[in-house]
Amino acid sequence: MKYSITRRQFIKTTAASAGAVSLPSFMPALVRGADGGVTPSNRITVACIGLGNRGPENMRALLVNPEVRVLAVCDVLETQRTKGKQMVDAHYGNQDCATFNDYRELMQRKDLDAVLICTPDHGHPLIAIEAARQGKHMYCEKPIGWSVRAGQAVRKAVHDSKVVFQFGTQQRSDTKFRLACELVRNGRIGKLQTILVGVPGGRTIPQSPVAPVPAGFDYDLWLGPAQWVPYSYERSRPFANGFSSWYNISDYCIGFIGNWGIHHLDIAQWGNGTDLTGPTEVEGKGTFPTEGMADCALSWQVENRFANGVTMVHMDDATSKKHPLQVGGFGHGVTFLGTEGWVHVRRGYIESKNESLLETKFGPGDVRLIKTDHHQNNFIDAIKGRAPLVSPIDVGVRSDTLCWLDQIAIKLKRKLQWDPTKEQFVNDADANAMLDRPMRSPWKLPT
Repeated sequence: MKYSITRRQFIKTTAASAGAVSLPSFMPALVRGADGGVTPSNRITVACIGLGNRGPENMRALLVNPEVRVLAVCDVLETQRTKGKQMVDAHYGNQDCATFNDYRELMQRKDLDAVLICTPDHGHPLIAIEAARQGKHMYCEKPIGWSVRAGQAVRKAVHDSKVVFQFGTQQRSDTKFRLACELVRNGRIGKLQTILVGVPGGRTIPQSPVAPVPAGFDYDLWLGPAQWVPYSYERSRPFANGFSSWYNISDYCIGFIGNWGIHHLDIAQWGNGTDLTGPTEVEGKGTFPTEGMADCALSWQVENRFANGVTMVHMDDATSKKHPLQVGGFGHGVTFLGTEGWVHVRRGYIESKNESLLETKFGPGDVRLIKTDHHQNNFIDAIKGRAPLVSPIDVGVRSDTLCWLDQIAIKLKRKLQWDPTKEQFVNDADANAMLDRPMRSPWKLPT
């Protein structure tokens, strides 16, 4: 990727996006070979952990980057790591890709610079913390993990080790989402008042019968810190038909309120200029399954009120479409409503009542957000010190936390006061107790 950006523009862009975002301490110079290729000693060596859905997609995006060399794959399911190895070996035309069942063994490799963390959500925090402990840069899929406290533990580990952390909120590397946020941040729709966020609702999952653990599947390691329950196919089945059942089981995932919600809430935070803080008040309601394996929210509506006067309403798509402030009947996506207009954005689509707004030419005094059109390559560029991260750890934790605040609000069914500086609820022991959850022994977060 080519960058035509001055040092002054670089600093201004970084500050505008996420406050004090620092470059990694590891910044090797880009050394080219005589033929213009990247010398082996200067390639970023990468391994992929988790090969069910996002893993192969992220790995495929980096295989074509000449500055990257994928050395290994890791998955608790033998068939998935075999497919991952075949993908890597086919690309490079050899049989060199190593395979691992346990990420802790993979992390011992001294020739490894970075990892892609693409396991089910409940695996993210401990893998990320181990990566930081081993000095590995990481691209971590969203959400960060099973609780607010888990995300904070990852943040501390990343800061302590000074490794690069790119969060998998890839919409920040999309032109339309960036444009929408820049229009809002520069007052092109007047003073921002309300943000409507619509994401897919949850699903019910029929009870799946207990069965023997299949050969080639390390079910105990798949469970990791989650409570032990007997194996059943549907509980841990690989990604298929557009989703995995574990998305809707709270032992492994917050549900679509966060697993999908993180994407659009992150953009709402970006446009609101609050991606290094959070709301001060949260209140909402939701519905939950009454039978079957799933126990995550099916539908919800949560109001997040910010110190700047903006109200962010997070809803499932069906509820969002019926909201009285919804313009155009969009439902899904992010709609920014201001005193002088609105802008709506979702994947592949952006619209405004004033169509000329989308042709806005920004000037030198305007707020410009970090520009990148390739999320995975931005990760590599940041490792090499050429560009700021578009989704760094501090921003990731704040967006992740917002999902959990909304989840806790609909669970408790009452108004909650949140202190975004202390990152805890105000005078509410019951709500604060829900910022973390127990882990199955011997798994634990560092103290």
